[in-house]
Amino acid sequence: FIFSECLPLIWLSLVTLCAGRRLYQVPGKGVKDDASKQPIQTSRPYNIAHRGSNGEIPEETKAAYLKAIEEGTDFIETDILSSKDGVLICFHDVILDLTTDVASRKEFAGRNRTYDVQGFKIPGFFTFDFTLKELKTLRTKQRYAFRDQQYNGKYPIITFEEFLAIAQDAPRVVGIYPEIKNPVLMNQHVKWPGGKRFEDKVVETLKKHGYGGAYLSKQWLNKPLFIQSFAPSSLVYISNLTDSPKVLLIDDVIRPTQDTNQTYAEITSDTYFTYIKEYVVGIGPWKDTIVPVTNNYMLTPTDLVKRAHAHKLQVHPYTYRNENQFLHFNFSQDPYKEYEYWIKEIGVDGLFTDFTGSLHNYQEWASPLPETSKSTRQLLSHIASLVRPYAKA
Repeated sequence: FIFSECLPLIWLSLVTLCAGRRLYQVPGKGVKDDASKQPIQTSRPYNIAHRGSNGEIPEETKAAYLKAIEEGTDFIETDILSSKDGVLICFHDVILDLTTDVASRKEFAGRNRTYDVQGFKIPGFFTFDFTLKELKTLRTKQRYAFRDQQYNGKYPIITFEEFLAIAQDAPRVVGIYPEIKNPVLMNQHVKWPGGKRFEDKVVETLKKHGYGGAYLSKQWLNKPLFIQSFAPSSLVYISNLTDSPKVLLIDDVIRPTQDTNQTYAEITSDTYFTYIKEYVVGIGPWKDTIVPVTNNYMLTPTDLVKRAHAHKLQVHPYTYRNENQFLHFNFSQDPYKEYEYWIKEIGVDGLFTDFTGSLHNYQEWASPLPETSKSTRQLLSHIASLVRPYAKA
């Protein structure tokens, strides 16, 4: 009898406490009005879906991006290349060989070419040797043999504009994170009317769909966007075209950039950070440049994150993957330990992951309970006073 009398009050107290916790759970479907959409969260490191949730579904496909949105991503990331007829597509490699069925298509057997790509002679079927109509006939496949193969042959290549529609049709505000991929190569092999560059076409498309605005501005929060590239000159060029935030990607420090004579070691110096911070809001380093690795064991972290933060630059490392072959021995084959290390120990501001759902789950579980508010304390005190006579009885 005593328990049944007190149950409504206990229930009310639990509801009040749970309501105080700032979670960012995946919202319900069906919300189309932008004004009523749940906003993007900006109070914790960003969950960036690397080519969509490609650990589960072939990369850069509509299905992979929808899966990432369903699993709670903040941003869907894509690589932008071009078809022969100048249409922007979502695709990572400049060759089609590894993630499509192009090699088995007899009608395209004569399209195999060899081009110079960043100082290397690369053979294959290049995106810019195919029209969009031809590219649309191809079907994608999973990059890695140890991942789920059941979706091979089901999904086509999508255009950049189709990608933008996926983000805008999401049931909450979902940001986009496009990469201007291999701009030097694209500008060599694809010609646009009026002498426009690859970068011009990317920015024009973004503006056409309402993207723009400085980081955390009202316009940006409505349609969040980071533009990324491994080519510093491209980011400097587009800074004159848009005020959208930009991120400089960092490869292995011994490699040269594709458009300058500098190594990535040089462009992570304090001198270079002082220069580039006028054009970018952050850097996107390969995570092994932040924490060196030997024999699959992580060593002492470098000061790269600390120095970037000193220059007020965000740090969004890549790429986090759940499979054992990608997890360093330090984490006991546990991806959640890896997330915890990078977020709590290294202090990164965003993470590119192939497994959106696991990062989202970790961040939900790790969300701290806020301090109990004065009103909540008063309510609990009132509940205690009501229950106390029954306890004495």
